[in-house]
Amino acid sequence: MKRDKSSISKANSYKEIGDFWDSHDLSDYWDKGKEVEIDIDIKSEITLYAVEKDLSDKLQSIAQKQGVSADTLLNLWLQEKISHNIKMN
Repeated sequence: MKRDKSSISKANSYKEIGDFWDSHDLSDYWDKGKEVEIDIDIKSEITLYAVEKDLSDKLQSIAQKQGVSADTLLNLWLQEKISHNIKMN
């Protein structure tokens, strides 16, 4: 952190800034803030799909035995299945 204090909290460290905002409401300081522009490049997206409970339980059990998360295992299986189908067409 720069040596000068943060503009609203007058804190000298990230901890002090956190402590300040833990006990203050941004709406009380809205007019003291300044407008900024930022670019956000989101490279991934999560889409949720419904999975039957029995399938989910089996997936989690297999994933645990393989030492990976159920999300990781499911994504690997889907990638394999899609790659196989693309090659077949």
